[in-house]
This record gives sequence, structure tokens and C-alpha cells, in this order.
Amino acid sequence: MSRALATLVVVVLLGSEAFGKSVTGLFNSEAARQQNGQFITKFMYQGDTGLLVCRLDNSALATEKESRLLLYQDMDSDLDNLSCPERLAKARITISLHEDEHNQSIPRQSFPTTWQALYADRYTCQGGAVIPHHADLSFTLLMLNPDSAGNPLEHFSAEEAGLHSFYFLLLLVYFIACCIYCRPVYQALRKGGPMHTVLKVLTTALALQGCSALCSYIHLARYSRDGTGIPLMGSLAEFWDMVSQVSMLYMLLSLCVGWTLSRGRKPQSRPLQWEQTPASTAVAVCGGVVQGALLLWEQYSESESQHHSYHVQQSVAGLLLIALRVGLALLLASVLYQIISTERSTLKRDFYLCFAKGCFLWFLCHPVLFLLSAVFNEHQREKVVTVGVILCQSIAVVILYQLFLSRSLYWEVSSLSSVSLPLTMSRTIQRGRY
Repeated sequence: MSRALATLVVVVLLGSEAFGKSVTGLFNSEAARQQNGQFITKFMYQGDTGLLVCRLDNSALATEKESRLLLYQDMDSDLDNLSCPERLAKARITISLHEDEHNQSIPRQSFPTTWQALYADRYTCQGGAVIPHHADLSFTLLMLNPDSAGNPLEHFSAEEAGLHSFYFLLLLVYFIACCIYCRPVYQALRKGGPMHTVLKVLTTALALQGCSALCSYIHLARYSRDGTGIPLMGSLAEFWDMVSQVSMLYMLLSLCVGWTLSRGRKPQSRPLQWEQTPASTAVAVCGGVVQGALLLWEQYSESESQHHSYHVQQSVAGLLLIALRVGLALLLASVLYQIISTERSTLKRDFYLCFAKGCFLWFLCHPVLFLLSAVFNEHQREKVVTVGVILCQSIAVVILYQLFLSRSLYWEVSSLSSVSLPLTMSRTIQRGRY
């Protein structure tokens, strides 16, 4: 298990590519010919002072190749059906690269619009021409939006603006909550009890979410200054969130299946304890493995490679992940319905109903927000889904914490199946009789 976890860490941290709005790379003539224009990056401009800066290391070679940077506005699939010359002619802005630095102002945008940058030269549309063995052109491309003062200094694309402030506020809330509730949670963990393992998993999942938010904030804070950020921190944020998702899935599945299996063989023996059986463990492990595999696949799919988060699903793996969460929610609903429908105790039913609320909020917030995001503009969808999922899953953890830490509910429910607990109603009545 430890070897598998170590391998997963290496894959996540070292296997990802970083795509920032300060792009450094090589203009390649062969790639430009194969693609009818080498794709460089895309950026969503907003306002009327957008700026693109292109810096070259060898302007003489660029002049010899007749190098050009092509900017397309709202590039769509119709361009794929055009010939190479027609495709290049469709560019909204063409920048001839013959100087060490080029500054190009972007026309005023009445609403946020995606622009894509492609590279082409004299060999791009000449299929039979031999490309000389020149070195590739090294470049640095900066794409800037206006800041609050109207100056083009903001590296964030329109769909990313605001996430930096959100993570700062989220970390502030985490810090305040930690200062208030750290001691009670620590005391509850020290006491142990039937749900000690559940509390440990909830604490671990919440701590991992906090680590993910911290890494995202550090990455975006650096990204706001240089347009590149710290790719390692971005990968760490994604990794911690994946581990949190898998651990919560394992706990929720194991609890529900374990409760169902334990009712037939031990109906009076602490029914709310985490009952681990080979069947419940197998179901939970399979669910966790499938979700982990889909998270990794979705994270490194081509359609998501330019996002800081992987909450906005646009790939096959992302859609499968949403389908998995809906299926798991239906499975948990079926299991909990069987338990609640046969339960006579009102306190136990309240316990299971509150538990169901936390489960459904955790699993269904992502699919529901994904569907609701369709009514928002393109530049708002990622922020709506990302912020909504993080907030909803944090609330779900708080609901489960409150459920398992509440003496007024949990310990009353637990005492129904055992008279050995101190200060129960039955023991008080018996002592009064004698």
C-alpha cells in the first residue's frame, strides 16, 4: 500500500505539465506545418486594455523564416475544414516577428472573450518544401488583462480572476475554525469510542482540504506576479484534494455497507459502530480505486490541461467521474432507505437522515453545480463549479462532524443498544428502585 501511494505521489507531482499565461517555449516550423499553425496557448481577455507581449531570443532567424504570430478570436471547429492558406488568413490579428520584443494591444472586449495564439512561418503551407535545419526559435509570451487600476498587469485569464481572493478567504475561515474547534476535536479523538475511526477520517479529509487550499493559494499568489506560478504547488493541491476525495468515499461506502450487513447478524450490538467486513471493505476499496483512477485520468486529459482545477468537467473521464458520483449517491440512497424504513427508533432514524444529508451533499454537489453552470457565461463556469464544490464539501464535513461529535444525538442513539454506558436512563431508574 505504501509503495502504491509513493508511486501515485511521483506520478502526480512529476507527470503534469504547467500551462501558465507567461509561456516559454520554442516556435517549431515542422509542428506549424503539421498543425496548419502551431498552437501556443489561449487566454480569455476582458476590458479594453488587454496586452500581448512576445519576446524572441533570435529576431534575425525569425525575420529569415518570415515568422508570424496569429491571434484568433473565438476560434471554432470551422477552421479545421479550411485549407492552410485560408486558415492563416482567418486570423484576427497577425504579428510579424522581426524584433526582439513585440507589444500588441488587444481590441476592447465588451464581454470576456477567448483568444488563441498560433505560430506560422514561410514553410507552414508549403507541404513539399524542405525546411532548413535551423534551430527552433525560443520565445516568451506574456498575456495580460487590466488590473483594478486599468493597467495591463493581471496575468489571470477572465475565468480565473477571483480564485486567488477566494482561497485567501477560505484559508482565513479554516484558520479561525481551527483555533475554535481544534481542542474539542483533539479531546474527542483522545477519548476514542465507537466512531473514533470516523472522526479520524473526517479530520484527515478536512486537513487535506486545507492543505490543498494552501497550496492553491501559494501557487496563485506567485502566478499573479509572473504568470507561471509554482507548478509543484499546483500539483500538490490537486494531489491532496484527490486523496481527500478517495478517503471520504472509502469511509462513506464502508459505513453504509457495514451497517447494512451488521443488522442481520448483530441487531443489538452497537449498530452505529464502523462494522468492517470483507464485503464492505471490498466495495469501499473498489469505489476508491475507480474514483482515484478517474481523477488521475481526468486531471491529465488534454481538454483539462489548461485549468488550475479539475472541477469543470469537459473530458470523457470528467463525465465518467460525474456519472460515478451520481451512481454512488443512488447506491447510498438505496442502502440508507433500507436501514431507515426498517428502523423503529426515532432517534436512530434522525441519525441516519442527518448522515444521508452529509453523504448526498458530498456526492451530488459536483454534478448539480456542473449542470447549473451551463446557465452562466463561459468565464464564470469554472469559478462557479470550483467555489461551489469546495464550499459544499466543506459543509458536508461539518455536518458529519456535528453528527458524530454531538452528545445530544450520537450518545443517546448509542445508549439505546447498551445499558453499560454511564448515566443512561435505564441505570438511573434501576438505582432509584433500590
